[in-house]
Amino acid sequence: MTTASPQDKPRVGLFVTCLVDMMRPSVGFAAVKLLEDAGCRVEVPRAQTCCGQPAYNSGDRPDTQALARQTIAAFEGFDYVVAPSGSCAAMIHEHYPALLAEDPAWAERAKDLAARTHELISFLTDVRGVKAVAARFAGSVTYHDSCSGLRELGVQAQPRALLRSVEGLTLKEMQDSDVCCGFGGTFCVKYPDISNTMVGDKTACIVKTGAGTLLAGDLGCLMNMAGKLQRQGARVEVRHVAEVLAGMIDAPAIGEAAKP
Repeated sequence: MTTASPQDKPRVGLFVTCLVDMMRPSVGFAAVKLLEDAGCRVEVPRAQTCCGQPAYNSGDRPDTQALARQTIAAFEGFDYVVAPSGSCAAMIHEHYPALLAEDPAWAERAKDLAARTHELISFLTDVRGVKAVAARFAGSVTYHDSCSGLRELGVQAQPRALLRSVEGLTLKEMQDSDVCCGFGGTFCVKYPDISNTMVGDKTACIVKTGAGTLLAGDLGCLMNMAGKLQRQGARVEVRHVAEVLAGMIDAPAIGEAAKP
């Protein structure tokens, strides 16, 4: 049996995302493990910052374009760019080309980056052909389909397929798993009352499953739902799906304080 040399492995740039960097670094480490297990060389460009989605959602086109150009420059030269977030991956994949379409110096570079950018779990299954992971998880989980990953990138079957390969894990589907949790980036700030009603409907569906853990692929959604579950006193752990698939569940659940 021959082992591929590092030069034969695809070079992947990990787009960490703001929330993972600031709030949940363990998701980034889990992403690196999953990508390396899938035969990739993983690098994390230091020049990366925000993808520009908050500015884009707020109608701030000039700042969004500036952030897009910085992201494009930071990730040139990689075979693929992968993000553990459907919303950030969708921002780059779906919106960068239109955002810079009238800029002759950046239009083609935006298209090139968009074509190389993927959400983590769909990249593992659809590009690298991963069908199973070597992880264990003793318990039941339910899965929330985050809006951007589902509607803009078609991420739905991929995480469920890999979760079913996790030893000891039981997947309990919730009602309305594809309905928005109410986070929506800046939506929850602009319309807090509506957002709170939406996340309340979502947590009711989560609790009804009886699952001990909630999983999803976007940290913003997970933080939103974790906060509501805690305020309701529900005993449901919340984790990013990558942490479970990588077998890296030593970190406290999202929203829980680290034990001394």
